[in-house]
Amino acid sequence: MKKQIAIIWFSFALILVFIVGGCASTSVKRVEIDETVDLSGRWNDTDSRFVSEEMINDVMSRDWVEKFRSENKGNAPTVIVGTVRNRSDEHINTRTFVKDLERALINSGEIEFVASSDERGEVREERKDQASHASEETAKEEGEEIGADFMLKGSINTITDRIEGKQVRYYQVNLELIHIETNKKVWIGEKKIKKVVKQKRFGI
Repeated sequence: MKKQIAIIWFSFALILVFIVGGCASTSVKRVEIDETVDLSGRWNDTDSRFVSEEMINDVMSRDWVEKFRSENKGNAPTVIVGTVRNRSDEHINTRTFVKDLERALINSGEIEFVASSDERGEVREERKDQASHASEETAKEEGEEIGADFMLKGSINTITDRIEGKQVRYYQVNLELIHIETNKKVWIGEKKIKKVVKQKRFGI
């Protein structure tokens, strides 16, 4: 009887070792930054980069740029990225998406670009500090900021449909470009992504 109990305990301990060892096992593989890696089906860095580039390509292909130049002695329009709201059912780092938008806008080479409201606050504090501590020749003056002509803002929305280990995740990104002086919308863009996610049952 004691021998049987010992065998049972030994078998249990051996199984526990395999389980713990399996849980602790970690595998890491380095991949290229632009390689698509979609593990959960949720919004990820590839979606952010893809949507931002597609939408900026669309907005920059419209005639609002040339129209602005013709009305302003050939000067390029100045744009600021406003708030992109996350109206989805999951956590999305909209700051990363905003940075992708800013990068795509700057790289277009067709517009001027100014800092966001948060960034401007930090820069203004620096100018105040310079006014007190920097030399008169190097201190930057107040009142010399460039005002933006247009603001780009929008939202990210999702619809999720689930049934028996399968789900469809539908993302819709809406952006609007607004003329700051007149509140006129000069461009409205929309990008959609649909993902089918299958979740395997344990052991299958």
